[in-house]
Amino acid sequence: MITQEMTVRDAVLQYPAASDVFKRLKIDFCCGGNRPIQEAAEERGLDAAAVVEQLNTMKQAAPSLGIGMDWQYMSSRALIEYIVKKHHQYLRVQLPQIAANVERVYHVHGGDQPHLVQMAELFRQLRAELEAHIAKEEETSFPSIIRAEEDANAVSHADARAVVAELEGEHDGAGNLLKQLRLVTNDFTPPEHACTTYRITYARLEELEGMTFEHVHLENNVLFPRFDL
Repeated sequence: MITQEMTVRDAVLQYPAASDVFKRLKIDFCCGGNRPIQEAAEERGLDAAAVVEQLNTMKQAAPSLGIGMDWQYMSSRALIEYIVKKHHQYLRVQLPQIAANVERVYHVHGGDQPHLVQMAELFRQLRAELEAHIAKEEETSFPSIIRAEEDANAVSHADARAVVAELEGEHDGAGNLLKQLRLVTNDFTPPEHACTTYRITYARLEELEGMTFEHVHLENNVLFPRFDL
């Protein structure tokens, strides 16, 4: 059973479909997942008991949704390969396309909607950070983590932990930019008069947020804790 005292992180590890509920409720389950569900829910002005009841009802009614891949028992190499193939590839394909939408909306509507100036600048920062982050992960960080797991003499535990700490800091930076993007876009809610491109841009930014949360969850909550001992 999922309880209010359980951390958000552990709820998602035990029942992956819980991540969909947390995303909908705007509860951070990646960078901010190391705190009790009760605390996270109350910060959002939500009834923690109702949140937990919903999760347990879902789990009982459709337990198969919570099975999927058991990330905790995958080797670091296999987990990293999954992250690169799914999440890094997503960013390589989608970031340039989202950027084109963001710049178009900013240039067309930014003159009379100042928040779009902030949106465009925040996205540019986020894109730059994410692109640099995944390049570093693939070129140096992930190879070091794999060597640390597969050959204890190749990379010391302290060195592996230093790599992890640096990546966690970068995740926090990306998470903060996403929070600011959600704030300036009113929870990615376009105005009533918004054109199709405007609406698509907000929808794609929200999708980017969700994919980034999943990406960070797999690293912060599954991969990195292996080096905490």
